Amino acid sequence: MIDLSPEVITVIMLGGILVGVLTGYYIAAVIGAVAVLVGFATAGPAITGDVLYLRMYDFSQKYSFLALPLFIFMGLWLEKSGTVEDMYKAMYIWLGGYRGGLAVTTVIVGTILAACVGVIAASTTMLALVALPSMIKRGYNKSLAAGTTAVSGTLGILIPPSIMLVVFGPLAELSVGKLFFGAFIPGFMLGGLYITYITIRSFLQPKLAPVIPAEERAIPFWQKTKMLLVSLVPPAFIILSVLGVIFFGIAPPTEAAATGAFASMLLVIARRNFSFRLLKETCYETIKLFTYVFFIAGISFAFVGVFLHLGCGNVIEELLLAAPGGPWGAFAAVMLIVFVLGFFVEWLGILAIIVPIVFPIVPILGFDPIWFAIMICINLQMGFNTPPFAPAIYFTVGAAPPELGITMADVIRGVIPFIPLIMLGLALCSFFPQLVLWLPGMMIR
Repeated sequence: MIDLSPEVITVIMLGGILVGVLTGYYIAAVIGAVAVLVGFATAGPAITGDVLYLRMYDFSQKYSFLALPLFIFMGLWLEKSGTVEDMYKAMYIWLGGYRGGLAVTTVIVGTILAACVGVIAASTTMLALVALPSMIKRGYNKSLAAGTTAVSGTLGILIPPSIMLVVFGPLAELSVGKLFFGAFIPGFMLGGLYITYITIRSFLQPKLAPVIPAEERAIPFWQKTKMLLVSLVPPAFIILSVLGVIFFGIAPPTEAAATGAFASMLLVIARRNFSFRLLKETCYETIKLFTYVFFIAGISFAFVGVFLHLGCGNVIEELLLAAPGGPWGAFAAVMLIVFVLGFFVEWLGILAIIVPIVFPIVPILGFDPIWFAIMICINLQMGFNTPPFAPAIYFTVGAAPPELGITMADVIRGVIPFIPLIMLGLALCSFFPQLVLWLPGMMIR
């Protein structure tokens, strides 16, 4: 065994992960390899059973993690139900008479879709297939249309029931239900900031987002209302019922997710879109995504066990407590690290490493853990839209129909103006923490 100080081990482990990820290796392989190699070298073979195995076993026993496949299943069924297309068509008829109305519709539908699906790959892809062609066809600026599509799709990581929050809960030992309601107001606030920006820019530059022709909107009021209600009420009912039973303490997130998964399948049946082929595809996609998330999270949980066992957690604690500016200096340091990592590392890798290491220190710094968690999630919203990693940009370009001619440059130019809005949302929640903490404090349990 090699005798090294905790400070040196900390640099080796975190540096090893950073180098491995930047060279393109799979995040779970990098995390697992660093944990095993450094653990064996410094603590001997006994660390395999004493730490690695026990940590992974402990993680697999976390009951709240069972909500993850159920929420994924619910979201995929709602995606396949066909309600998104109907919802978009109904809403653009209502809002198309205003400049920027289609882009505003995209944000609203993206917000609702986020609450239904909770998976940004699914929500961004759906918007790129449904909303983006509609905007381009009606003369919208490519950058504005593509940027709106990308940022609207990423609201799914924040607005409950977000898969990120379901993963965050077990990793940080926090209530998933409280995380849901802590993210509720910030998520809708970001949607409101996006709509405000689009409205103002469309007013100042009318050619970017023209009004839909009057003949296209010439539909009787009662028919428009019926279209809106038929497309909006069923998914809204499922979302509100799932979140409602959690809020009022009727059921925990896992049971609520099971109810939502069953209800979303009934919606597909009611809309006559059900088939056993679709059921098979949905189950396959659910298993694939859940396995991917669970494997990375489990490996990361084991890595953190080795990290803490070797005394590296104390090193991080001392560094944060000694940060200039006190607790707020430590908060700023964590936010900066998360933001920079978001350029290169996917959200799951960031959460898996940062959360178990940092969160034991959060109460010592005097911050509410729920508030701190939502701050990280809002920060990661920027990472989803900031090059070079920016998965939302790649999803939008990849899903956009080729005939639209949407390029990577179009999406990047369109996304950049939204980044300061996310920073503004982060600042507002920092200065007014009750934006995050009010709803969790109102929960029955």
